[in-house]
Amino acid sequence: MRFGRKRSSDVAGAPDPSAGQDIEELGPGPHDASLVREDDGVTRIDLGGLLVVPRDGVELRLQADQATGAVSSVLMATGQAALELRPFAAPKSGGLWDEVRREIAAEATRQGGTATETDGTHGPELRLQVPVRTPDGRNALQISRIVGVEGPRWFLRGTFLGLAATESDPEGPLEQAFREVVVVRGRLAMAPREALPLRLPHDVKTPAPEPGDEPPA
Repeated sequence: MRFGRKRSSDVAGAPDPSAGQDIEELGPGPHDASLVREDDGVTRIDLGGLLVVPRDGVELRLQADQATGAVSSVLMATGQAALELRPFAAPKSGGLWDEVRREIAAEATRQGGTATETDGTHGPELRLQVPVRTPDGRNALQISRIVGVEGPRWFLRGTFLGLAATESDPEGPLEQAFREVVVVRGRLAMAPREALPLRLPHDVKTPAPEPGDEPPA
């Protein structure tokens, strides 16, 4: 599926060029939109609450809530790995990732799986092994690695799947894609854990249906 691309200068509500920094000065992200210069020359895809940089060899998909049809998450995939992105509102005081980690670990244990906390590039992360039933009826283990990043009144959860979950590669395309994400929190009042609104690029009509139930926010 092909997605429209925009310069950051084309994004509605993009930050004032004088207010942000050059991309070289920022270092690895994810970043808040207020920190990114409008004229930094980076091509980004505008998905509403997220701006993502298109990368060669990485397919971009949007997943929709089966009940409402609204876009609920962004999936970036290579041949044997994937990265799911979900942005949420967060309290000014921070600390949401600490709460969410405990909830995700408890849910994995309840399902008969395991959750191991480790220190990664972005701080504490979870490695999960959860029993699942495959489409052909076999029992299997779903392995994932969940990373959380908190910014000004937002929280971004990244779930690495496939080889990206079992073989962490800081220079891999999905790791780089995660570091290039820009979160657009907006000015609307939102309750903590409320999903930031995502939208289709202009030349895409129908998002893919979302498989399975959503884990804790």
